[in-house]
Amino acid sequence: MTDKTFSLTNNVTGDSVELPVHQGTMGPDVVDIGTLYRNHGVFTFDPGFVSTGSCESQITYIDGEKGVLLYRGYPIEQLAGKSNFIEVAYLLLYGELPSKTQLSDFSGSITHHTMINETPLRFFNGFHYNAHPMAMVSGVISSMSAFYHDSMKIDDPVHREIFAHRVIAKIPTVAAAAYKHSMGQPFIYPRNDLDYCSNLLNMFFSVPCEPYEINPIAAEAIDLLFILHADHEQNCSTSTVRLAGSSGANPYAAIAAGVSALWGPAHGGANEAVLKMLNEIGSVENIPKFVARAKDKNDPFRLMGFGHRVYKNFDPRATLIRDMCHKVLKGMGGAENAPLFELALALEEVALKDEYFIEKNLYPNVDFYSGIIYRALGIPVSMFTVMFAVARTVGWVAHWLEMISDPQGRIGRPRQLYTGAALRDYVPVSGRD
Repeated sequence: MTDKTFSLTNNVTGDSVELPVHQGTMGPDVVDIGTLYRNHGVFTFDPGFVSTGSCESQITYIDGEKGVLLYRGYPIEQLAGKSNFIEVAYLLLYGELPSKTQLSDFSGSITHHTMINETPLRFFNGFHYNAHPMAMVSGVISSMSAFYHDSMKIDDPVHREIFAHRVIAKIPTVAAAAYKHSMGQPFIYPRNDLDYCSNLLNMFFSVPCEPYEINPIAAEAIDLLFILHADHEQNCSTSTVRLAGSSGANPYAAIAAGVSALWGPAHGGANEAVLKMLNEIGSVENIPKFVARAKDKNDPFRLMGFGHRVYKNFDPRATLIRDMCHKVLKGMGGAENAPLFELALALEEVALKDEYFIEKNLYPNVDFYSGIIYRALGIPVSMFTVMFAVARTVGWVAHWLEMISDPQGRIGRPRQLYTGAALRDYVPVSGRD
């Protein structure tokens, strides 16, 4: 809170109101409109909540104008270059980087929670073989409340921590089971001797009939992508988790709601759309034609993977992923993916020099290269959003923990601008024309 206030005047009645202004550690000030309806009988109108602060949070900070992303105050570039996903998960959950002992204990807890109950594992056999993996993941995550109800007292800090460790540990196992079911292959159990990302790769790609060797570059790439996707402030899926959780719903239901929100093509499915776009363009020679189409307001074609709802300059995650994309394709012999990557590089170069894209701040975002990496690792397009969900679960859990432990928290209840019919009387069917 600051001493500043924000004045609003009703130009019809002449009434004015002074609204308090809250000031965060960084970022724009926030006008507190909590008393506006009670004292003055009006709501605010903000479709999509693009200018509304829905909560107070200490987890992630974004400066879209400067291309800044901080987890608990730490720049994403430092965490991506020096840390690992499990350490970042601890940071997001607990607010501070762990000591050596804390990190060892946390990593051990996650490792020993990776198995899931055999009954929900058998749920996968009830899904059609070509069911979308996100449908399977959402359903199985939601069902966990029926199997781990021994630790779902949301007002108990110990129960909340057990839930947090469980869901973060088990989501890769659920994701891998969804993949194996879609492939018609046997499920592979987690291995406690492997780190988080290596364990995921082993559950995805190993088979009982022969040994599987984990490529360290693949594990490194997954770890980087998971760090970059771990949290992103009050996005659609995170806000959904908070809203669902605000009702007191069990935490697995809240996370499942986040999975469902992430499924949308405008959110978690964007990297899939990038691959489809690159395949449609086909070759470097076709880039000018498609760039021209992207500029044409009457043409439905759009360049996917450029621009961002929040970042108005550049996405700090995109450069990190671009460098990793080079490393993956070079180190894993991704010859079949090289043409697609070269096409992406050429498209990026053209767009960055084009006045149209510069004027509109259409820079490559995190989705532009992530799909190419996943494809190079052998992960099918249908699993791209699932991989996003595995990483973002950490952020969802961190926000759920923050929301549920907030003594000022209450159930979310947005209002609306009603434009339907005015009051009217019911007419029996016999009297209607």
